[in-house]
Amino acid sequence: MTRDELVAYCLAKPGAWEDQPWEGDVVAKVGPKIFAFLGGAGVGVKCAASREAADEWLHRYPEDAAAMPYIGRSGWNSLTVGGGIPDEEIREAIDESYRWVVSRLPKKDRPA
Repeated sequence: MTRDELVAYCLAKPGAWEDQPWEGDVVAKVGPKIFAFLGGAGVGVKCAASREAADEWLHRYPEDAAAMPYIGRSGWNSLTVGGGIPDEEIREAIDESYRWVVSRLPKKDRPA
């Protein structure tokens, strides 16, 4: 999966939009919330409700998954694209992160 394909996949989600809240950092949001960090050689996504559950990714892909700085304690991981994680699993992780974030939005901010 190329970077352009990754960004396009994220932005194809209902209500998704691209933002740059910090200089040089591109994110995909739904409503006011980030569901994917699109910087560097990978994607940062919400992998689980807790750090312990999100650690499954680190055990399965020790070379290509890492807890994200600052927000990793909340179940966010950085997944390397084009490494050992199959593209389909990257897409599934993005889908799950999107679902998780949408489920936490107030109804007025959820996509129709």
